[in-house]
Amino acid sequence: MATTATAASTPAASPSLAVGLVLATLGAVAFSGKAIIVKLAYRHGVDAVTLIMLRMLFALPFFLVMTWWASRRTPDRQPPPLTRKDVLGIVWLGVTGYYLASFLDFAGLQYITASLERLILYLNPTLVLLLGLVLFGRRIGRRQAMGMAISYAGVLLVFGHEVTLQGADVALGAVLVFLSAVSYALYLFYSGEMVQRLGSMRLVGLATSVACLLCIAQFVILRPLDTAFAVAPEVIWLSVLNATLCTVVPVMMVMMAIERIGSGLAAQVGMVGPMSTMIMGVLVLGEPFTAWLVGGTVLVIAGVFVCSRASSYTRPA
Repeated sequence: MATTATAASTPAASPSLAVGLVLATLGAVAFSGKAIIVKLAYRHGVDAVTLIMLRMLFALPFFLVMTWWASRRTPDRQPPPLTRKDVLGIVWLGVTGYYLASFLDFAGLQYITASLERLILYLNPTLVLLLGLVLFGRRIGRRQAMGMAISYAGVLLVFGHEVTLQGADVALGAVLVFLSAVSYALYLFYSGEMVQRLGSMRLVGLATSVACLLCIAQFVILRPLDTAFAVAPEVIWLSVLNATLCTVVPVMMVMMAIERIGSGLAAQVGMVGPMSTMIMGVLVLGEPFTAWLVGGTVLVIAGVFVCSRASSYTRPA
C-alpha cells in the first residue's frame, strides 16, 4: 500500500485516473452520510456516549484486520517494527484524530443541522494552515488568507441563519463541531512523518483501533454496562451502517483513490462532500433548503478550493 506522502501527485493515465476519481467521489459521499445517520439515530432517544460507542464497537474488527493486513511481512515488504516513539505517536493521533474529533462531532450534531456540521468540518485545511502559523510561525500566503476568509464567511452565513431559526443551542453545537475540526486538524498536522514511516493503511488502522477502544472505555466508565444495547433496534442497525458504509468503507476508498490520483486531486474531488450532505439533509432529514444554505456552501467550497490550490491535505473523516 502506497502512503499518502508517496502517492503520485500527478494523476496516472486513463483507467487508473477514472477509477481514482470514482473512488474519491464515493468516499466523500459515504463520509458525508455519517452526519445523516447520526441525526436519524438521535430521533430514537440515544445519547452521544452510547451512539459513538456502538459505532466504534462495530468498526473495531474491521480496523484490527486492516492493521494486521498492513503490518504483515511478505518477501517483498518488511514493515518497520513499532518503536516507543511510534506507539506514543499512534496513541496521540488516535486520541486527537478519531476519538476526540468523533465524540465532539457526535455531541455537536445534537444541536445543529447535518449541513452546517459538514461545512464546519470542511474547514480542516484552513485550520491546518492556522496551526502552522501558531505553532511554527509558518507564513500564510495572501491567496490562502483570501480562501480562508471566504470559507469562514460561508460558515458564518449558514450559522447566523440557523441561530435565528433554532436559538442559542446552535452556538453550542457549532462550537463542539468546530473543536472537533481543530482536533482532527491536529491529527493531520502531526501525522505526516508517521505516514511516511508506517504507511497510511497501517497508521489509520492502528490509530482508529486506539480510538475505538477509548470510545468503548468511555462508555464503560460513564454508563451502566447493561444499557449498551438497551436502545431502539433502529439505533443498532444505524450504528452498523455508520461503522461500515460511513466509516470503514470510505477510509479504504479514499486511500485507494490517493494511490491512483494523488492526495491533491482526491482532496479537490472531496468537495462534493458538503453538497451531498446538504442534499441528503434535505431529502432524508427534512432540513430546510434555503438560499442562505446554498450561498454558504458555495462560499465554503470556493474558499477551500482556493486554499487547496496552494497546499495539499488529507480529507477529514
